[in-house]
Formats: sequence, C-alpha cells, structure tokens
Amino acid sequence: ILDLTFNGSISNVGFILLKKWIAGGGCYSSVRLDGRTVIITGANTGIGKETACDMAKRGARVVMACRDFIKAEKAAAEIQRSTGNVNVVVRQLDLASLISVRKFVHEFITTEDRLDILINNAGVMMCPHSLTEDGFETQFAVNHLGHFLLTLLLLDVLKRSAPSRVINVSSIAHKGGKIHFDDLNFNQKPYNALVSYRQSKLANVLFTQELSRRTKSMNSEPLKTRNIY
Repeated sequence: ILDLTFNGSISNVGFILLKKWIAGGGCYSSVRLDGRTVIITGANTGIGKETACDMAKRGARVVMACRDFIKAEKAAAEIQRSTGNVNVVVRQLDLASLISVRKFVHEFITTEDRLDILINNAGVMMCPHSLTEDGFETQFAVNHLGHFLLTLLLLDVLKRSAPSRVINVSSIAHKGGKIHFDDLNFNQKPYNALVSYRQSKLANVLFTQELSRRTKSMNSEPLKTRNIY
C-alpha cells in the first residue's frame, strides 16, 4: 500500500509539472507602465495582441504597428474595452517595405515625445518564395530587415527616453539556422522555407547581441536589448 501511495504521489507530481511545462511560462509582475510609451509590431493578433493587452492593462500608451489597418483598429477597440485604457492607437506599418518603415518612424517621431519599449514581434513563417518591393526574400525582409531598420531609426528617441528596452521576438528555430551571406535571396540554391525562416530568426538573435554590445557604452541610464523565444 505504501509503495502504491508513494508511486501514485510521484505520478501526480510528474503530471502537474508536465502540465505546467506544456502550458508555458507566465508573467506575475505587477509593475505599472503609466506614462510610458510602447510600440508593438504585429499587435493585432496572437502574441502581439496579448502583449498589447497586457501593456494596456499596466497603463502604458500602446502603439500598435500593423500592416492591416482595419484588423488592427478592431483589435485596438477590443483592447480598449477590455482594459479600460483608451490610450491604445494604431499606426500602419508594412515591414516588407522599407519605405513604409521610414514613413512609420517619421509619423511616430513627429507625434510622440518618447519611446520606452520597442517590441519587434511581427513576422511571417514558412511562406512561399517571393521578393519584396525592395528585392529581398520575404521572410528575411519581414522578420529581420524591417525590424532592423525600424530599430535603428528609433534609437535616438529610445536613448532620450532611457531607461528603455528593445525586445526582439525570435524562435528556437534559430539554433538550426545559418546566415547565407552569399545567397540571402536563394538565387543560387533552391528555396527552402524552413532554411529561410531559421536564417531570419538567427539574424534576430545576432542583431540583438550586437545592439546590446554597442549600447553598453552609453552613459547614464542604458538602453537594454533582449531576445525572447
């Protein structure tokens, strides 16, 4: 009987731990973000929308940077209703277009006076081969190049708002990735959607590390960069 009880207890503990592992992590912080401004790319659905909702609950001014303006407006209205925070706005941003990125930044810096957190969340995954209007392979362009340019153009306002944060959402798939510097667009080899995706996610990680290295020399309050996946 004792053996059965002991083994049963072990099984129950194992089941509980497995259930928690499958469910993933959780954020239990109660930190408020009143007076802070947050940009979240791809904030109209999925992880981006949930993050926008959480930031809004904490009192932040949330700028939802999305390609589909109509869907983003609907998502923003839902977030406003659920959180009671009306300081949630939508700005159009197509990360596949470098012109769109520059236009977004221009509009942001002319209408906003600070940026405390930049969350580079938007992305595409395993899509068919195509090139953007700028001539870059789509996954690499959207997942990395668009966010790279967005971050660089916003660095000054991030520094002025320090302590500030840049969060790059990557993927564990980066561990199997390689940057094909001599063939980013798959002109020399057949296109492989997974290889392309891994390359873009590895680029996210490398960009985060290099940005962190370069900003560590900043005086006073730092700009911190983090990579999550």
